[in-house]
Order: sequence, then C-alpha cells, then structure tokens
Amino acid sequence: MDEIEIPSHFLCPISLQLMRDPVTISTGITYDRESIEQWLFSFKNMVCPVTKQVLHELDLTPNHTLRRLIQAWCTLNASHGIERIPTPKPPINKTQIVKLIQDANKFPEMQVRCLKILRSITLESERNRSCLEAAGAVEFLVSIIKSYDSSLLLEIESNEGSEVIKAGDEALSILYHIKVSGSCLKSIVSSDNGFVESLLIILKKGSYQSRAYATMLLKEVFEVADPIHLISLRPEFFAEIVRTLRDQISLQASKAALKLLVELCPWGRNRIKAVEGGAVFVIVELLLQSSDKRTSELALVVLDQLCGCAEGRAEFLNHGAGLAMVSKKIFRVSHAGSERAVRILLSICRFSATSRVLQEMLQVGVVAKLCLVLQLDSTYKTKEKAREILKLHARVWRNHACIPSHLLSSYPSSS
Repeated sequence: MDEIEIPSHFLCPISLQLMRDPVTISTGITYDRESIEQWLFSFKNMVCPVTKQVLHELDLTPNHTLRRLIQAWCTLNASHGIERIPTPKPPINKTQIVKLIQDANKFPEMQVRCLKILRSITLESERNRSCLEAAGAVEFLVSIIKSYDSSLLLEIESNEGSEVIKAGDEALSILYHIKVSGSCLKSIVSSDNGFVESLLIILKKGSYQSRAYATMLLKEVFEVADPIHLISLRPEFFAEIVRTLRDQISLQASKAALKLLVELCPWGRNRIKAVEGGAVFVIVELLLQSSDKRTSELALVVLDQLCGCAEGRAEFLNHGAGLAMVSKKIFRVSHAGSERAVRILLSICRFSATSRVLQEMLQVGVVAKLCLVLQLDSTYKTKEKAREILKLHARVWRNHACIPSHLLSSYPSSS
C-alpha cells in the first residue's frame, strides 16, 4: 500500500499523531485532547508546548471544525485502511459534578448512584480527577468516609462478577485514586480531625484493600499536616499502622506504612508509641522476609529512628535475630541502607553495649562486617561510623578469634 501523507494540521504538535479529539487552548494552538491533558494534568506543565506561554486558564475548547475535517479525510482514505475516528463524547464538566453531589446530599438514597458515577469519572482521565477536586467531590467523599460505620451498601460490578461493599469503602477507593492535592488534604485535616479518626476506624475494621487505601491516604495526609497533628496521635494509631505492616497486605501498603512511620517518629513521643505498638519486632521480621530493596531501606530508616530511644534499643536487642539481620543488610540494600544499618549498630554500641551484646556482635559476625566496611567501597560517613564502633570496644574485640585474620589489618587503632 502506498504511504498516505497526513496533513500536518491534522497532527497533534506534541505527539505528531492523528488528532482524534482536537481541542484549542487559550494560546490558540490546537492539540489532541489526550495528549494535552497528559501534558497539563499528568506532567503538571502549565505552559503551552508550542508557544511556551504560561497558561492561566486550562479550558480546552473543542475544535469541531478540525475534527469534522479529520473525519472526512479518514472517510476519503478508507480504501487505504484508515478508520474513521468516532465523534468523542463531551468530557465531564464541573457543573455536572456539582449537580450530582448536590442531589446526593439532598437525597441520601442517591448516594449509591452518585458513587458509581464518580468512580467511572475518576478512572477515565487525569483531567477528570482534577475536575472532581475543583467541584467539591473530595469533601463529599470525606463526609461518607466519616460515617463509615453507618454507611450504605452498594453493589460493584467487576471482571470477577459483582460484590456488595460499604459506601465508605467505595468512597475511600475513589478518594485515593483522585490523588488529592496537598493543599486540599491539609485543608481537610486542619478544619476537622474527624477524617483521620475515620481512617483509623477503617484500619481497625476494614477489608485488606480498604486498610491499604487508608494507610496510603494517611501517608499523604501527614506529609502535609501541621506539627500539632503529628504530635497528638494516640498509641492505638501506631498499633494499627504496625498491624498493617505485620499483615503484609501489599508491597505498596507496606511502603506507605513505613514512610508514615518515617514521617511521624521524629515528633514528640511518637517513637515510644511506635515501640509500644510492636514496631521494632515487626520491622526486624520484615527485614528477615523482604527481598525488595526499597522496603528494606525504609525499614532500616524507621529502625534507626526507633533505636534512638532506650525503649527501642531494648526491644531490638530482645529480638534474637536483630543484630545479625541489620549486619546482613550492609552492602545488600544500598549505600543509604548500609549507612542506616551502621547507625543502628552505633546506637547500640554507644548506649546499650552490655558484655552479652558485645559477645553476640562477635559471634554473629557484626564485628567482622564492620571491618569489611572499612575495606570495601562505602561512603565516608558509613566508614567513620564503623570506625567509631570498632574503636569504642577495641579492648574486647580487637584480638578476638571471631575476627578473620585477613580483616584484622583493617581494625582501627583505639588511640
């Protein structure tokens, strides 16, 4: 078949592909809707790709004339295997969403229908998700989540069939997929603490999937929350986050739980609350089982924070595999992971180095690994911390038979 030349004005300036739904932005340039929406809403580029002008308005005006020309050209070239592009359905707009939510607020029996429509809108495009936030859908979803225990039931269709779930679970799923902006999340938390309490209820009572969504949302919430919200969390909050880690709901949920602990532990008495919630034991177990490097790195960061308090160090030493596992992760995760592992060992050696602990560190190979750190490719900070540990207890370790002879040359002088 001869190559068909496509008129240049039928092509999207971004992708150089035939436009299927041409729209014009405020600079007067026409793009394919999917391409320009990805540019604006997914990549967060607030300039015109062609003119580089800043876009103060993100309105996309359908270019019906150009779309009809493209459809006509496709029809004329149908004999060459070119399919006619269908007429696109109009995208959802803010007014429609506002009306839908208003009806659901007036008539509770319409909440189920509203949630089903919001779900389909959310999954369609990034542009739709931004429109939902602007139309107040986030506040509507939060109100349903806050009435989780008394929320209605709705039937959801999927590839596996249909299932009946709580409206609160569906609202939570939609809210997570909207990817709410930090400013909107901060406004919700600042105006009403009930939202965080509702997510805690879901952590306690929800399905695995809902608990995963709740954990990931909490991570996003506390990344933007004010310090007053970070230091006022109850111990049961930490216990539920630890339970999420223990249950290993999903890799994504585990990473979110670890990031949440990283965010919270430096504030107030949160380290002690996390320790009392069982975090140390669960994180050591996670290190024993996980092969994912990012998960291990995050776990070492949290463990380093928890070993910064006496309670955390005591719990760590109570775990029979704690010292051996942390030592094993050196060189096996990343440079950052190795540094965190050595920091944990330094905390133990500075503040909790009983004779039993020092002997255990010899027997499980911790001391030999620290000598290896000084020989191999490690960062300057990691080497300095390893050197400090070895100097601290040189009198006990230096000439011990547990250290391989080829590593003794690396043992630093205690002077």
